[in-house]
Amino acid sequence: MKRLLIALTSALLLSTPAQAEIVRFPASDGVTVTADFNTPSAAAKTVIVLYHMAGASRGEYLKTAERLNALGYATLAVDQRSGGQFNGVKNDTVVAAGGSKNFVDAIPDLAAAAAWARKTAGAQKVGVLGSSYSAGLVLVLSAKDRGFADAVMSFSPGEYYGVRDYVAREVGNIAVPVFLTAARGETGQWKPLQTRIKSPVVGFVPNGSGRHGASALDSGDGAEYWEALETFLAQHLSP
Repeated sequence: MKRLLIALTSALLLSTPAQAEIVRFPASDGVTVTADFNTPSAAAKTVIVLYHMAGASRGEYLKTAERLNALGYATLAVDQRSGGQFNGVKNDTVVAAGGSKNFVDAIPDLAAAAAWARKTAGAQKVGVLGSSYSAGLVLVLSAKDRGFADAVMSFSPGEYYGVRDYVAREVGNIAVPVFLTAARGETGQWKPLQTRIKSPVVGFVPNGSGRHGASALDSGDGAEYWEALETFLAQHLSP
């Protein structure tokens, strides 16, 4: 009986996701950025940086990070200064910034997180995954900074920034593989971007209705999103 209890306890521990390490680092303007870092092992060489949607926090990626970790990727789920709360997780970067800011004000947070993944976490490759407003920003940053990411995943990108063609006028300069998707009814928002991107690009339209942003991965249609995303990762961003 004792051996059975030990075996059951060991199995439970192995099946329980590792506790995220809360990390903090400064953005270029001095604001402290908070993020959850999870790695399946010390040998993981690829970090996927996860940026949330409007009004949210790093809590948007609790389940997504767990699945990516199971695939062999380390993850860094970031609080940006434009946000709020998600899945009961408050946005600590918003607190550090003195309140939620405009979408484009979060750019230093995105850049600092990707740099932390590459320099501090020692990633050989960095993937970035954006949701809604951050989905557009990861495209813009990838176009402007060749060192920002080795692959981009953009869930529900759009022109959310009060400037005409803010995203569209930049994406032609992206030089890394790109994955674009959204809810089925939002396809028209990213299709024009796909035609402008010159690097390898995958555009995924779900058969179901899907959901806005990266929360599509946790929706009733999540299985088909994951199948498309995992195919992209296998081709362009090995663990």
